[in-house]
Amino acid sequence: MLSIAVCDDEVIECCNMARKIKDILEEMKIPCIIRQFRSGGELLQALESFDIAFLDIIMQDMDGMKTAQIFREKASDKILIFVSSSREYVFEAYDVEAFQYLLKPVDDRKLKSVLQKAVCKTESRSQEFIIVSRERQKKKLFLDDIYYFEIKGRMVDVHGPEGIFTYYEQIGELENKLRDKGFFRCHKSYLINLKYVDGYNRQEVILENGKKIVIAKRRYEEFCQEVLKVMRENGGIL
Repeated sequence: MLSIAVCDDEVIECCNMARKIKDILEEMKIPCIIRQFRSGGELLQALESFDIAFLDIIMQDMDGMKTAQIFREKASDKILIFVSSSREYVFEAYDVEAFQYLLKPVDDRKLKSVLQKAVCKTESRSQEFIIVSRERQKKKLFLDDIYYFEIKGRMVDVHGPEGIFTYYEQIGELENKLRDKGFFRCHKSYLINLKYVDGYNRQEVILENGKKIVIAKRRYEEFCQEVLKVMRENGGIL
């Protein structure tokens, strides 16, 4: 499931861009979630892991370039596409590693071409998945789309951008499946995706979506080793 943000303080333009993106992705048969934001501040407060962000530059309060700088600090590997009525900021866009710079009004064919390239780039990332069962049906869960697993007795809640998916599985079996896949059991009730860790202390982990998850005291040292390893692998300078 592709997660996309569209940020523009002009309501009509924001809605139109979101609609065009949705139509193109439906034509490409790519499931997606699109969220609209009216300011850079709103986008940054969302604390979600968007795969692609379309960002207007000339906005009131916080402009798109400042928003992009902060966005990059939180999401160094995500795709950022600027949409602007001015060519003035083209070279500044390189400083925040923008994937593309689109001029308003955006040509539909150009938008489709850029989206196709952006989707290819996101698909080049890990597409590993697990198959789970619920009510005699099988479901594919992509690991990159999972924030964390929450264990409730014999049931498992899978938390991701689409919400919560619940199924039956023993935690020991799940933990073995995900060994060396970037997940860590920080508490008897939680198995988290380390790539979504935004911060932590001795008591809890803070994920990029704002969720706080407790760390068991005896697991803290091992957690530190594993999360730093994942951060290095994903380009973190430590």
